[in-house]
Amino acid sequence: MSNVTNKVPIGQKIAFGVGMLANQMFPAAMGIFMVVLVQDLGFPGWMWGVIFFAPRAFDAILDPIMGYISDNTRSRWGRRRQYVFIGAIIMGVSFACLWQLYRENSVAYNFTYVMLWSFVFYLGLTIFGVPYVSMGYEMSDDYHERTNVMAVSQWIGQWAWVIAPWFWVIMYDPDWFPTADEATRTLAVWVAVVFTLCAMAPAFFIKSESTKDRVDYEPLNLSGIFGSLKNIALGFKEAFSSVPFRRLCISTFLIFNGFNTIASFTFFVIKSHLFNDDASAVGVWPTLFGSVGALITTFLVIPIVAWMSKALGKKRAFILSQGISIIGYVLLWFLMIPGKPYMFLFALPFHSFGIGGLFTIMMSMTSDVLDIDELNTGKRREGVFGAIYWWMVKLGFAFAGALSGLILTAVNYQSGGGAQPEGAVDGLRMFFSGLPILCTLIAIAVMWNYKVDENYAKEVRAKLDQRKSQQ
Repeated sequence: MSNVTNKVPIGQKIAFGVGMLANQMFPAAMGIFMVVLVQDLGFPGWMWGVIFFAPRAFDAILDPIMGYISDNTRSRWGRRRQYVFIGAIIMGVSFACLWQLYRENSVAYNFTYVMLWSFVFYLGLTIFGVPYVSMGYEMSDDYHERTNVMAVSQWIGQWAWVIAPWFWVIMYDPDWFPTADEATRTLAVWVAVVFTLCAMAPAFFIKSESTKDRVDYEPLNLSGIFGSLKNIALGFKEAFSSVPFRRLCISTFLIFNGFNTIASFTFFVIKSHLFNDDASAVGVWPTLFGSVGALITTFLVIPIVAWMSKALGKKRAFILSQGISIIGYVLLWFLMIPGKPYMFLFALPFHSFGIGGLFTIMMSMTSDVLDIDELNTGKRREGVFGAIYWWMVKLGFAFAGALSGLILTAVNYQSGGGAQPEGAVDGLRMFFSGLPILCTLIAIAVMWNYKVDENYAKEVRAKLDQRKSQQ
């Protein structure tokens, strides 16, 4: 039975959720601002893809190292909080600098500028993100309370996706700013200031025990860190050899990759298909696509998925929620109707179950897998497992960026204004609906034989509690 001591106070859940708001707002704003590179600054599709892929691949490589450092930190503040604080500052400052772009500069100069600052930004995101996610895994030992923690954090975090699409309205409304690149320069500073403070919230408000006197941690001096690369690789191999964990990672990669590949050119589909490439007529429709979808996720999907998880079990809730999302992607093909842009709104309640159901359930499942790993190895490795899980997420983001650039190039979609070549828009729409459906079907197949249910998780937890009581 659940122990009441494993119930997390609502204040702690909210603090973790505020961190999730920052964790989601920075990439959400990044995705919105990326449109300016193609639409206003003349970047070709291949540059778009490289900017999406290279810094995120760098970020993904650093994640396991950061996980190892976080897991083995001896400090009066515990293992995580100081890194969350430092990473938040680096992330915020670099994000503001990254978007100080001017159309008067050459495309080559702007490309190089964005690339360099992107590497700094994703370094900060790694320093912040890996310890932050590990904090969430540590907050409760209770099977259902873990889902509650993640549901609250995802509910708060989803507001990033409600807010961010409205940047499109500000960027392309001449009453706000004369040009989109000027709007981006200003908005980036506001995003950086506000959401850096949000990112710091877990460092200030989530409790952690001192690890200053721990003798079982690895040394973290420079030679120790570099000498530990073999141990990091071994820990990565051990973690990924866990069949349940591997299923979680692969499924997350597929769904997140499929979603983000098509999300990155939502603006182009709406502009070119629904409004015949008339950017001035687009209005708030790209904004409504993202914002209404996020509101549905916040107020409908996350509560329903949390309920399904308790009533049906986490695996069945995952499969059902992803099956509903497939209906949404199918409807997006039929309900993207020129002259009737409002019709796509009817697809969003189904479409929103994809990402809305993914992280609420998957992060809770990862906590269950961590218990199994602790039972088998005697080690508590939230940092390593969290790093690997989010490594798959970020790798999915990186591949999504590269893939979206390749798709834009493959269908011959042209940056800037003007009519598109014949077949370009239809090709883009085929990928817009078809790719996430394919990725989701494969992910469901991967999770079909997932074995960790509530009874098994409670048996593992009971064995761990018995082991601790005997020490």
